[in-house]
Amino acid sequence: MTKTSEETARLFDTYRVLLFSIAYRMLGEASAAEDIVQEAFVRWLQADEPAVQSPRAYLTTVVVRLCLDQLRSARRRREIYVGPWLPEPLATAHAPELIASAELAESLSFAFLLMLEKLSPRERAVLLLREVFDYDYAEIAAALGTKPASCRQLLHRAHQRLEQGERRFRVPRAQQEELTAQFLRATAEGDIEGLLGLLTDEAVFIADGGGQVKAALKPIQGAKRVARGMLGALRKWFPPDLQPRLAEVNGQPAIIGLAQGKAVGVVMLELEPQGKRIRRIYGVVNPQKLGWLNARPLPSLPSSV
Repeated sequence: MTKTSEETARLFDTYRVLLFSIAYRMLGEASAAEDIVQEAFVRWLQADEPAVQSPRAYLTTVVVRLCLDQLRSARRRREIYVGPWLPEPLATAHAPELIASAELAESLSFAFLLMLEKLSPRERAVLLLREVFDYDYAEIAAALGTKPASCRQLLHRAHQRLEQGERRFRVPRAQQEELTAQFLRATAEGDIEGLLGLLTDEAVFIADGGGQVKAALKPIQGAKRVARGMLGALRKWFPPDLQPRLAEVNGQPAIIGLAQGKAVGVVMLELEPQGKRIRRIYGVVNPQKLGWLNARPLPSLPSSV
């Protein structure tokens, strides 16, 4: 039976947020995630009817396997990436469905996405599908082409890897907003003492210029070095007519630098568990990663529909 345009449009509306959410968390790249969602629906259109008993399962399988392929090549590309690699910032204020729960919001944070970098692609897939998107082991096994017992082992190994690092925690949104506003005031005024008062002694500043914009090639560590480096970087990165704006990026408060109405950089903060000071600063100024900060919508229907 031929799939109708109405049927495809209905399924696209039903599953596009889920599929995009999986792909983005797998890759840390919004533009690549969008392409994979489009490709999944094109393949669904072309698939034989008997092969698609469950559109959700079929589409999830395609997305996960395309992401696994992408991650294998992405790891090779990141070996020659200029400077630290950070995820592609995702504007979420206009897409609340991407952060509909506390778990979804937390799993969009840079801290969480960078934590996933410690895992193998298959470990990452199992952790996300099981603990963020609540797929059962049979569904995950079908998507990965393996057995449920193997998926349980992959999840166990993922937890072992992550337990060796920092534990996840949540800071109340109000505290995030307050510290982000204080940070913006201190940097806008060039107040190095005020900035130092906001940072932990072991604070780290990570900048992603991707070789397109001059940025530190290694993370800067220590409150004094971070404060000086942060203020110096802002002078280098941003034009005199910059308009800094508080906004929501990856489900948390952030600072977007706008020049002539376009985003030229984003700064996001990771707070210590008590939520009183900043322990990491992420700065993304690689122009190739800033497209989604200009309130792009989720992907449109494939052109073949």
